[in-house]
Amino acid sequence: MLVARCYVTFINEFTMSRIGKKPIAIPKGVAITVENDNTVVAKGPKGTLSQKVNSDIKIVVEEGEIVVERPSEQKQHKSMHGLYRALINNLVEGVTNGFKIDMELIGVGYKANVVNNVLELSLGYSHTIFFAVPTEVKVSAITEKGKNPLISVEGIDKQLVGQIAAKIKSLRKVEPYKGKGIRFVNEVVRRKAGKTAAKK
Repeated sequence: MLVARCYVTFINEFTMSRIGKKPIAIPKGVAITVENDNTVVAKGPKGTLSQKVNSDIKIVVEEGEIVVERPSEQKQHKSMHGLYRALINNLVEGVTNGFKIDMELIGVGYKANVVNNVLELSLGYSHTIFFAVPTEVKVSAITEKGKNPLISVEGIDKQLVGQIAAKIKSLRKVEPYKGKGIRFVNEVVRRKAGKTAAKK
């Protein structure tokens, strides 16, 4: 067990270290600046994002690329190296293309509607759920005849988009027998056999 844990730890450190060494290409139309407090600011077609970076990690912007450098081979520095490289890459991707998560409502009578960035949900409860979405995130709902209602969450901040999508999904978790609830598009849900099926 100890050997397995050491192996997993080694793989994680190696992976994060390898990720950290990869330069980040700066797309056309995106400007990257590093402020005195080691905060990386990305400005692009979709907006502006910033990320505070630990002072031990050096950010170099040159020749259309962002290079993240660590001061030593210590475990902590290796972990931060990969982490901040991933976070900065998310900044660049966010201000360039943004992020989008699609979800579908599966259940008889389930409905979704958006009014002034407030998501109205009918999820089989005795009441309608009203979910206010932060202004940094855009939410939309599509209902087509014969198809499950769809909800899309869009924004430039990957973490915020993920948090909002996870919160919406938690309002009606997918139950394992009939599969009713809110799920991500193309999400694979493990179904359980009901008691009736077990008796056969």
